[in-house]
Amino acid sequence: MARVHLTSRALLDIAAIESYSVECVGQRVADAYIRGLDAALQRLAGKPTLLRELPGPPMRLRFYSVQQHVLVGDVIGKRIYILSVWHGSMDLASRAMELEPQLVYEAQILRARILAMR
Repeated sequence: MARVHLTSRALLDIAAIESYSVECVGQRVADAYIRGLDAALQRLAGKPTLLRELPGPPMRLRFYSVQQHVLVGDVIGKRIYILSVWHGSMDLASRAMELEPQLVYEAQILRARILAMR
């Protein structure tokens, strides 16, 4: 089983999704949505190959659709780093090409911090 880690950016994205959901559809629905994201993270831990590449030029980032959103991740060794959570309606390929260097850097920083705590 892989270990799944979330960057600060991913945690902020999830908090924003929760706040928006509470405002638009209420706490109960927002809670269910967040539970769905958590279940997706558990699925990824059990099966990292669920993270997929986008069609087009090769890149390091991997993606997993969950409800209305897409988890953006990187796999380094036996660990999955969730870097951000994007709405599925955005142009994922363009956004990924734009942010890939920064997101990969964030994954490397998080990995170094985790390894330093050992």
